[in-house]
Amino acid sequence: MSDTLTEVQAVEETVVEETPAPAPAAEKAEAPKPVEAPKPAEAPKAEAPKAEKPKAGRPKSTAKKTRTVELTLTVTGTAEGEWQADLVHGTQRVVSGLVIPAIAVAKAAKELHEDIAEGIESVLEAARDQHRTRMEELEAELARVKAQLAELSE
Repeated sequence: MSDTLTEVQAVEETVVEETPAPAPAAEKAEAPKPVEAPKPAEAPKAEAPKAEKPKAGRPKSTAKKTRTVELTLTVTGTAEGEWQADLVHGTQRVVSGLVIPAIAVAKAAKELHEDIAEGIESVLEAARDQHRTRMEELEAELARVKAQLAELSE
């Protein structure tokens, strides 16, 4: 904007300097005409180059815009191997607390990416170990109960 003001001032100075001074003989015959400064209506002419300048910033893209869909799938699992899924579309909850078999989670993880599959497989392996331990405890308890039952039956 300061550039535009400078140009307007320069135009005013030029106009004042280019106006010829009245001749001394003409002063006696006619009343002297006052030197007129440019009218404010002439100022927009000096601002016209500003409107012609290209806008600063990014030009509009001609690329076709792709519509995206936001879906958030959250799969949660416990150490016991119980898995659930929640699905959100934008801000709307579509599915909440849907029970999913562990094998389905493992298969889906393998299909998505190796890193995801490794993370889920480590959780599944921990659940398997926990279930094996519990099964061994239950088998030992079952063996004790069978032995007690056999003593009572004899």
